[in-house]
Amino acid sequence: MTEDTVRPTAPVPPAAPAGRAGWSLVLPLKPLPEAKSRLAPYAGARRPELALAFALDTVAAALACPAVGRAVVVTTDPVAGARLAALGAVVVPDEPGGGLNAALAHGAEHARRLAPWSPLAALSADLPALRPLELGQVLAAAGALGRRAFLADTPGSGTTLLACRPGARLSPAFGPSSAARHAASGATELRLPAPSVRRDVDTGPDLSEALALGVGPHTAAVAAVLV
Repeated sequence: MTEDTVRPTAPVPPAAPAGRAGWSLVLPLKPLPEAKSRLAPYAGARRPELALAFALDTVAAALACPAVGRAVVVTTDPVAGARLAALGAVVVPDEPGGGLNAALAHGAEHARRLAPWSPLAALSADLPALRPLELGQVLAAAGALGRRAFLADTPGSGTTLLACRPGARLSPAFGPSSAARHAASGATELRLPAPSVRRDVDTGPDLSEALALGVGPHTAAVAAVLV
């Protein structure tokens, strides 16, 4: 791996106060021993470490985006929770325990209590190449629509971001073929390039693509020992 594969570290602001303007982002994270199972053939015993690195780089980049007011991470993993809170995220336990969409709905409710008049978006926690500028462009496009909107992942079948206006229901439907479900539910697809916001990582080839885009420092450090 060369220096070109590492994205410059963005400054991370302190935790945003509840009243700060800006988007509320909700990010789900499984317990690390269960996370990113499809990366096992590539990462081996370092799979949990890699999953945490993805989340750390995603949250750091999200909080460095001026359009973002707060990042709410829904997880029961104590190690991940502590590390993400240190970056400035609001960590919420996954109390429903009913899977990805239940966790997102739970996080959305918490975000609404923190900032009732802020727009809201669910964001994948496995975007290690995420760039604040591109995230801001996606959020601006979503906000201009004034209704629910989503951004498909790089292959086009999944979803990396689902947004809604203040006071509206997020109604997440993540999982396989989620782009079609979000479109069928009335959400508008955001047709922006935004490669760093669309490149989530589930497999070894996905990670190779993210590395080519330029990943954050946590992912770069773990990936360096896997090459």
